[in-house]
Formats: sequence, C-alpha cells, structure tokens
Amino acid sequence: MTLQSEQPMWRQLFQLSTDSEVSLQRQLRRALVDAILDGRIPLDRPLPSSRELAKQLGIARNTVVLSYQHLVDDGYLSAHARSGYFVNPDILKGRLATRKGSGMATSVDWERRLRLHPSHQRNIHKPMDWRQYKYPFIYGQPDPELFPTADWRECCRELQSVAEVRSCAQDRFDADDPLLVEQIQNRVLPRRGVWADSEEILITLGAQHALYLIAELLLDRNSRVGIEDPGYPDMRNIFQLSGATLVPLAVDEDGVIPGGAMDGCDIAYVTPSHHVPTTVTLPEPRRRELLERAAQADFLLIEDDYESETNFVGEPTPALKSLDREDRVIYVGGLSKTLAPGLRVGFMVGPRDLIREARALRRLMVRHPPSNNQRIVALFLSMGYHDAHIHRLNKVLQERWQLMNEALNARVPNSFHTPTFGGTSYWIRGDPALDTDRLAEQARAHGLLLEPGGVYFLDPDGPRNFFRLGYSSIKAPRIEPGIATLAALIRQQLDSAPDARPVHRA
Repeated sequence: MTLQSEQPMWRQLFQLSTDSEVSLQRQLRRALVDAILDGRIPLDRPLPSSRELAKQLGIARNTVVLSYQHLVDDGYLSAHARSGYFVNPDILKGRLATRKGSGMATSVDWERRLRLHPSHQRNIHKPMDWRQYKYPFIYGQPDPELFPTADWRECCRELQSVAEVRSCAQDRFDADDPLLVEQIQNRVLPRRGVWADSEEILITLGAQHALYLIAELLLDRNSRVGIEDPGYPDMRNIFQLSGATLVPLAVDEDGVIPGGAMDGCDIAYVTPSHHVPTTVTLPEPRRRELLERAAQADFLLIEDDYESETNFVGEPTPALKSLDREDRVIYVGGLSKTLAPGLRVGFMVGPRDLIREARALRRLMVRHPPSNNQRIVALFLSMGYHDAHIHRLNKVLQERWQLMNEALNARVPNSFHTPTFGGTSYWIRGDPALDTDRLAEQARAHGLLLEPGGVYFLDPDGPRNFFRLGYSSIKAPRIEPGIATLAALIRQQLDSAPDARPVHRA
C-alpha cells in the first residue's frame, strides 16, 4: 500500500478540532494512544513521518514531533533508525483481545436481586447541557465565568513540586489533610460562630457525603426522623434508604416550626440558613426554641448550613451549632456552592465519638477524599482567595437578586417572598391551576430552565403549582427577558386550563 493511499486512514484516525479547549498536541497524542491500544495501527507498518502527518492534518510539524516523542518516552512507540516510528509491541502485552459491541444475554433477574432501588426515587433532574439554554434559571450551578480561575491555578501550581506530588500520592488511610482541617477550623467555621477541635471535624466528598454517613450511623428501620416539608429531596431519599419513618415538619414564613411532631423523633434535619426550597431564614429566637425542644424531647439535630456564605442582604444569623450547649447539633457544610459543585469538598462537625465512627465508615467507602483536592482547597483558603471570592461573588449575586425581584414583581406579582438573607434562588407559588411539571417542559422548548416544585414535598401527590428559579447561573441582562418569557408561558397555560385546584401554601 502506498503512502498516498494510506492518507485517508490517518486522517480518519486522527480527527482533530481547532475549536476544542484541548491543545492539538494533546488531541493528537490521545488519538494515537486510542488507535494503538485498540489495535488499529498494524505493528509492521510505520507511522507517517512528522512532516507528512502534519501536512495531512493541517497542523504544525512540531506538534507531531512532540507527540511522537512523548509516546516514545511512555513506551507506546519505538523509533527505528531510517525506518520511522512503529507501535511498540510490548505496550500491548498482557491485554486480552476483546470485541467491541459484543453484549451478552443475561439470565439474572436484577430487579429481584437488588435490595435497594435508588433510581426509583423522586429526584431533582438537571440537564447536563444547561449552559446551552438562553435562560438557565437552574439552581446550584454557578456561572463558570465567576470561578476564580487565576487564583485556583496558582494553588494548583503549588502542588507541582516533587515533595507535594509525593505527599499527595501517599495513602493517608483514614486521615485528612491537616492544613485543610486547620483552615476549616480557623477560617471557615468562625464565620458561623462555630468552634471545634480537629478531632471533631471530618472532610467529606461534598456535604451530601456527610449527610449519607450520618444517616448510615444513626438511623435504621426503627428510627423516626423529622424532615422539613417541603424540604431537600436528596436528604429525604437518603433517609428512606435507611428504612426510617419520615415525619413531616411544617414550615412557615420563618422556616421550620418546632412543634410537637418533633417530640417522637430520634433526629430532625433542618436547613436554618436558607430553608430548602423556600429560602427563608430561621430567626435566632426560633433557633433557640428548636434547641430547647430538642433537649426536652431528647432528639438530635442535623444542621445543613448550605448557602450561609451568600449573605448580602442582612446581618448573619449565628449557626444553630454555635448556640448548641449539649452537643446535639451535627453541623454539615461544604464549599461546592461558593466554588464549584464538581470539586466535591464538604465537611461535618460533631462530637468526637460520632466523628470517629464516621471516619471509620468513610474508610470503608472511599478511605479518604483525594489528597491533591484537599491540599488545593487548603491552599485556596489559606491564601485568602476564598474570602475574596465570596466578597466578589456576593456583589454579583446581589445585583441578580435585585433584578430577579424587580422582574418577578412586574411579571408575576404576589407569587413569592423576597429572600431576606441572600442566597441564589426564589421560590415561586403559582396559581392553583398551574402545573409546573408541564410548565418546565414548555419552558425548555423556549430555552428556559426552571425546577418544578412537586419533588420537594413529602407527599408524591402534593401540590404542583410551586417552582424554584435559580439565578447564580444566568447573566444579569437575561434575567428580565427570561422572566418575561416565563410569565407569558404561565399565562398561556392558565388560559388553556381554567380549572383551578385548591391553593397550597408553603
């Protein structure tokens, strides 16, 4: 086969994109590795010369030279004098031949075998391509342009030294990065009025990991657990997996009500800083009332202190944990909402006995969160970047909060309470006849994302006229036209469905 007749093969194997954020050199190297490991390059056939492949692909010759040399260093290619580059057969040793797409028929009844079916639970669903939507009123997804990229990259560069790389590669067994624990202890928790020893802090893979550990350690099918209604769906689902009986806790305009329903509970889960999903903040007098009730009825409290940093409206309210004098409050926090959800860095604070067992359980699950991630976050905190980022973030969020308030008042008045403690979302109560599941489908067709509210209620047949609008991910200029589009869709649905249901309030 002549070199000219092989050209289409090489172009097909190495399809590169100049629009990609990945460099051409990395793209070519990845394509070469895939082709070698998949057996698509014969062992007896030389690769094109660097000059020829560069010409075929329309890239610089140096890009090909560096890619070839990297793969020689890594053992994928062999350089033969006057013959060119060949696939190194040693790299393919120890690999079993497989056929792609060769599935197998299973005789196992997996529905019967599985003891848990988490996929059957009611969950919040967010499209992965939310950035492609014109009006992404989606909650929990920060605007990527607000991420402190330069500061974060500086912290990443700190980890490139030989000593740091070796340190991060070590197995810490069940130990956490001491610098990160110190920063949470001395920098993060004091902002909330919380003080804890290092033995009372555990690093987790996000706040939800901490919540799962707590449920595993403290609940079983004989337990009763109070949960806000409406409330956080993922926490409800975690509790349900334990087999515990869920007790709905009523919520009003000040948050969870410390009523008699709590008295028979072993644990009550609360979100006092920003109630999920209504965004209301539990006033300090009610926090003290809640603690008194917990002491009298002898139940524990899980405080999910999410979004406490995004406070740009009023004076911060002390964390429930800061008022606790009996060690009844298990405090859970995270950095996902202020930095990025993908980092998965959270922590829990509690009595030493609980943290000891949580650490042992975490070891059985993941041993410890990745050491390099822990150290980067620790450096980010220690250099003051996190505090500076929160300051900048709150300025942006305050502008969007105000624009949301003005647009909602103008387009869908009397349907919400303005969040009085900042945050990143609005909870909207629509007309009783509004079906927000259907509204969400109609909105997506117009490039608009919102979260239907039915999933937040404990009763699967609960109200369908509530929905949540996030504003952390949408640019300020798109807020008003987005709300205008939403209001038009609401009017359109109500005009076509005049039959109203009873009004539900939350």
